Amino acid sequence: MTVFEMAACLIVLAAVLSYLNYTLLKLPPAIGLTALSLAGSLLLVLIGIAVPAVEDKARDIVHRIDLNQTFLQGMLGFMLFAGALHINLNELAARKWTILVLSTVGVVISTVVIGLLAWGLMNAIGVPARLIYCLLFGALISPTDPIAVMAILRQAGVPKAMEIRIAGESLFNDGVGVAVFMGLLEIATGDIGFDPVRLTGQFLWEAVGGASLGFGLGWIVYRMLRSVDNYQTEVLLSLALVAGGYALVNALHMSGPIAMVVAGLLIGNVGRAYAMSPTTVKHLDMFWELIDEILNAILFALIGLEVLALAFTGKLLLLGLVAIPLVLIARLVSVGGPITILRRWTRFQKYTIRVLTWGGLRGGISVALALSLPREVKGEPLVERDAILAMTYVVVVFSILVQGLTVGSLTRYWLARSSNGARPQEE
Repeated sequence: MTVFEMAACLIVLAAVLSYLNYTLLKLPPAIGLTALSLAGSLLLVLIGIAVPAVEDKARDIVHRIDLNQTFLQGMLGFMLFAGALHINLNELAARKWTILVLSTVGVVISTVVIGLLAWGLMNAIGVPARLIYCLLFGALISPTDPIAVMAILRQAGVPKAMEIRIAGESLFNDGVGVAVFMGLLEIATGDIGFDPVRLTGQFLWEAVGGASLGFGLGWIVYRMLRSVDNYQTEVLLSLALVAGGYALVNALHMSGPIAMVVAGLLIGNVGRAYAMSPTTVKHLDMFWELIDEILNAILFALIGLEVLALAFTGKLLLLGLVAIPLVLIARLVSVGGPITILRRWTRFQKYTIRVLTWGGLRGGISVALALSLPREVKGEPLVERDAILAMTYVVVVFSILVQGLTVGSLTRYWLARSSNGARPQEE
């Protein structure tokens, strides 16, 4: 199957599932597409019991889709730029310290807590696990996925201030999480030893370097946008910024996600205000909203399909189910601790910790990172890989289907309770 044929299949699948969700389920697209795709995958497994060739063919197709290359090295840059394009920079700046702390310190805290809890859990039920690989699981599952978060928050009814806080954290913590993951992976595979100075330098190169290059590229395109008044050319410039910029940043081993977020914020705020006519703004928004919707549909269809690529057993499924509360506990600790400290200088609504905990959705980034784990390390099978994949997939599916479906109603309930009591505090 050629690349074009595979892309065509994914687009057709996403379109059919979107149609079924819109006409039958009427759920938010991220939830509906994941549910339908997962149901279709399970149906193929059941058919495969009677006709093994059907399941084998489906598995072969899914195995050919390298989610790490497809998503992390391609789709992600476009989706993050599209999301950042519509974030109000002033509203984001008003909550900058909360977002900065949660997207950096929060990710590190969550990585350590999840790693330690997963290490204890896996060894307790007889699954061999080394601490470094449990920390790797913590790093890949800690970032809240901006794609899942923003796709669901649009329809969840979350208050605007809370939406900005959650979306802002999600836009930046994935780049931090990927940087932590890559550093731990180098240690785990023996490429380097534990060198805090080197790891810190690598993190700064990826995060700060990515943000700086993203700003620089965004500024160049902004100046070009100011010099023309033709919406076709301006839309094409924004597309070149994402495609060329993401490729360049990745080639320099910097954080592509952070670069695209910074570039998107610059073009979406400064560019929108000073470099575009109303006609250009209209067409640019329509173009990137359409790109975002198409790629979202493909991504969540892929997440449901990935169950065919996993080797589930009863023990691994149990491990995944038990990992759900562990990840939620770690999210509570990594959010509750920093916010409790920040309350000394910043005012928050009473239910902030609860919403940030339950609204911290996981998605494609976690699955792609888990699938990028090598099958062998120095000629020896990576025994923890199947367990990490199972835990990641179960947590992500629960996050999208259960947390995503209930975060809006729970937030409205908590808001109502807060309103009935003392006057709510807002940052």
